[in-house]
Amino acid sequence: MAVIAILATLSSLVWQRTQRTSKAAACMNNLRQLGSALVHYVGENDGTFPTMALAREKKTDPEPALDTVLAPYLTDSRVFACPADDRKLWQTSGTSYLWNWKLSGQKLAALRVSFVAKGIIDEASRIMVMGDKEGFHPHLTNNVNVLYADGHTSNELTFLDDTPTK
Repeated sequence: MAVIAILATLSSLVWQRTQRTSKAAACMNNLRQLGSALVHYVGENDGTFPTMALAREKKTDPEPALDTVLAPYLTDSRVFACPADDRKLWQTSGTSYLWNWKLSGQKLAALRVSFVAKGIIDEASRIMVMGDKEGFHPHLTNNVNVLYADGHTSNELTFLDDTPTK
């Protein structure tokens, strides 16, 4: 009987890990789709990023945000909800993701941004465009997924590094 209990516990742990990994992968896919919508927006707006708020507290807040600006470029609004968003922030604020407001109004061809005390970053592979509002993925090293300006998604926060990623 003890062997069965141990096996049941182990299989439960494996199941939980699989669920967390699956939600993190679905979250990254959502960010990729939001990135594709952003590419369409930028293409229709003379190569300029939208001017949006970092995030909203409530859907009724008037400032433009990810879910209001990018919705016309998407066929499924569920991409605004990270599957691991257990607090359901997307239901109250419109999305589980935040926008790097420092990119607002910038031209795609000349992106530059500064984070913390790290100086200017002009490498697309290190410029965060959007990411999880909170640490929805505690099993990941940095607890979050991020979309970068070159289109790749990652759970690594390369914009905080002093060294270029190559």
